[in-house]
Amino acid sequence: MRKSATITKSKPAKGSRQEAAVHVPAPGEGKRGEQGYLGYLLRQAHAAVRLKMERTLADLGVTSPQFAVLTMLNAYPGLSGADVARLTFLTPQTVGVIIRNLERDGAILMTPHPVHGRIQQWTLTPRGATLLKACRDRVLELEKRLVTGLDGKAEVTVRRWLAGVAADLQDEA
Repeated sequence: MRKSATITKSKPAKGSRQEAAVHVPAPGEGKRGEQGYLGYLLRQAHAAVRLKMERTLADLGVTSPQFAVLTMLNAYPGLSGADVARLTFLTPQTVGVIIRNLERDGAILMTPHPVHGRIQQWTLTPRGATLLKACRDRVLELEKRLVTGLDGKAEVTVRRWLAGVAADLQDEA
């Protein structure tokens, strides 16, 4: 179900006393639809998914950046904060705050690197794994919604395309 388009009032033209109504297209319409720039459409989709994820995880007390950190630490135990920041597309400062909060809540545990003692490695605790599972159960429902209307082959194509875009443009960043 799409939300209806909105009408906004623009500033009146110089010397005019009338306000002009401007049609703002809903997502999926005009430049916010198939006619839009791919970069804009990716950003629009990301914003919609992130907002839905935030709402889905809110009662668990988890934000989507926290979910991303938990997910990466589950997939790659022993990451440093800098590694987590790179993998989650968050700033090191943001990851530092997230890590402190997750550690305070008992969801992750720090161990010093065996060779480079100044590097802190992070892993999930049993409590963190339980929290991540609760989050993943909800996020998987959202993932199912994202692939509605795609057959298996189309889903593989979309995943390959998105991963390829990231890999291809990474070298230029």
